[in-house]
Amino acid sequence: MEVGFIGLGAMGILMARNLCTAGHSVTIYNRTRSKAETLVEHGAKVADTPADACKGEVVITLLSDDAAIEDMVFGSGGVLNALQPNTVHVCMSTISAALGERLAAAHAAAGRGYVSAPVFGRPDAAAAAKLTIVAAGKAAAIAQCQPVFDALGQKTFVLGEEPVKANITKIGGNFLIASVIESLSEVFALVRKYDIEPQTYLDLLTSTLFSAPVYKNYGSIIVEERFEPAGFKLPLGLKDVRLALAAGDATNTPLPIASLVRDHLVSAMAQGYEDLDWSVVSRIVAQNAGLE
Repeated sequence: MEVGFIGLGAMGILMARNLCTAGHSVTIYNRTRSKAETLVEHGAKVADTPADACKGEVVITLLSDDAAIEDMVFGSGGVLNALQPNTVHVCMSTISAALGERLAAAHAAAGRGYVSAPVFGRPDAAAAAKLTIVAAGKAAAIAQCQPVFDALGQKTFVLGEEPVKANITKIGGNFLIASVIESLSEVFALVRKYDIEPQTYLDLLTSTLFSAPVYKNYGSIIVEERFEPAGFKLPLGLKDVRLALAAGDATNTPLPIASLVRDHLVSAMAQGYEDLDWSVVSRIVAQNAGLE
């Protein structure tokens, strides 16, 4: 397939490379052109403008936040105006429910295909093409994108024809991960106070009650304090918890745990940890317990 890819962050560069490896014809646009050029040896073509990446069957945008997506899609020379009649725009970013609804409405009004398809997985999963993809949009549009999803992930969950459902699913999932990080941080602080070895405690937890990857992966990062290089930087985690709170506010859904996690993430930002993995919030919890 002819695929456009816009945005080469920590995840995007790995995903675009996997599309090349899978045999797709990939045209890449990135604001920092030199980053896109690193994929030329894998068969990618480098676009001079975002519009140049919107001429195939699918164009993916994977940018950091609402502002970046709004500028790329609705700005002068942006994606929406450049889409060809048979091109499906796939937004794989974690964005607000409000922007998700706006994007769906704008594409529908323009008569262009649109699918929301954020992903679950850290860079190691992206590199191994083992992401979990959450897709929502018109059935025909998702079917057109499926070969691309197959090259990027191990499973695609289809949530229906309203793209915002994928956005909320992603926001909810990231909030749950943040809650796991918070609870792990608290329990490690507690067991340390009783001179219980955190690694031993983690081994017990993850081999019995909590064997899910999120506990194993983040538990190990916290115990070993492997906060860099960041798999998911602190400001992005804070953004996603704020997205959960905004979605809760919009629907009168209280999220008291999200408020607590947000405050700890803000404290971590105040300590200058913005370049570290968001699990560095465990340091804040430890400091509050007098352990740091």
